[in-house]
Amino acid sequence: MGERTSENRGRFLAKRFILVILACLLACCFSACGSGSNRKKGPETGDRILKLALREGTYADVIVSCLDKFERENHIYCEIYEYNEDELHSRVATNALKNKGEFDLCMVDGSWMSEFIANGVLANLSDLGYELDNDIIPATTAVSYHDGDVYLAPYFGNVTVLLYNKILVHAAGYEKEDINDLNDIMEICLDAKEHKSRGFMYRGDTENNIVVDFLPILLSFGGWVVDEDGNPTIDNDKFREAVNYYLKLIDTGESAGKDDLVMAIANGGAAMGVGWPGWYMVKKNSSADYMAFTGKATDESTAYNANVYGIWTLGIAGNSPDKELAIELLEYLMDSSVQKSTIDIGGVPCRYSSLRDREILEKYPQYAAVCDALETGVYRPFIQNWTEFYTILGNYLRDIIKGDLTAEEGLKRAQKDLEALKAAQ
Repeated sequence: MGERTSENRGRFLAKRFILVILACLLACCFSACGSGSNRKKGPETGDRILKLALREGTYADVIVSCLDKFERENHIYCEIYEYNEDELHSRVATNALKNKGEFDLCMVDGSWMSEFIANGVLANLSDLGYELDNDIIPATTAVSYHDGDVYLAPYFGNVTVLLYNKILVHAAGYEKEDINDLNDIMEICLDAKEHKSRGFMYRGDTENNIVVDFLPILLSFGGWVVDEDGNPTIDNDKFREAVNYYLKLIDTGESAGKDDLVMAIANGGAAMGVGWPGWYMVKKNSSADYMAFTGKATDESTAYNANVYGIWTLGIAGNSPDKELAIELLEYLMDSSVQKSTIDIGGVPCRYSSLRDREILEKYPQYAAVCDALETGVYRPFIQNWTEFYTILGNYLRDIIKGDLTAEEGLKRAQKDLEALKAAQ
């Protein structure tokens, strides 16, 4: 009897082991769905090749997750080249100098549009039969057109938001709906500092990050970096007022890279900072959340559009060897149902059908704030030399933050150097 019981027990354990293994295999299969890991490992016989230049990280991951169906149905294989922001800009720009391009479809930051149009980097999408549809949030399409034709399609709705720790905000006597203006932000950050935490975190590592983190503050004071003719507007009262406020605000916290900034706010080590939707996936029990900047400096002041776009668009290289195939891929990636399917892995479509969808908002309520920010967003200036512009301005802002220059002196010097840059065009 004991032998039989032992034998049965052994069979039971063996079956249980097999079931566990099968469960693990199924879990792996399901987790791979939508991740891009079930794609072909390489081109198959007869496959045509498309080469994609993408912004590394979540932005590329979202696109890769969608490719399998398109590749298999169209006998295509997409070669993926991922770059950081600076390298992507350089690669796509220099690619345009070749007779036959190395890339077909490219991710393009909206701030590169003027430069790329002037240098013939991008193909005219309207000439290839593509037009934007009405589901795309209108404000995000401002960068898409040149002389009435479409050159870029808004793909990933990157836009500055106010990332905050819910516990520290509550401890300061506020809730999300109470944060109405920059004064409220200051009060929360001062309270956090007073209670031995950090207030406002900012990125001070690169000239671009220094400028971009400051822009929502500047916009809330009604200022901007250029006028409608592209002339610098740095040495004025609104700019000085914004800088002086910002110096006081960042004195409540400290400078940090992206990962450390997000971690500090998420774990309660800091109250607030400028963030981007792709940085942090908010869940129901998350300690952090984000909201759109209201664009108000004080309760009585005007509400300006103050959320800065960092939208990643899709374009086709002007010297792509297969524009017709590339436009098919672009149309597929921009399809509303395809874009909606990317949300679970961090996608942020610039579409009402995604960001106002009830089921999506039940699962990811933060997308309501993203939609608000995208509706009231501002693109960085459409000037060809934006890279040189923000480098000059960022260096002066760094010197002001470090205390090497007063705000008055730093902004005067920045204005002079930026006027010289404009004159040299």
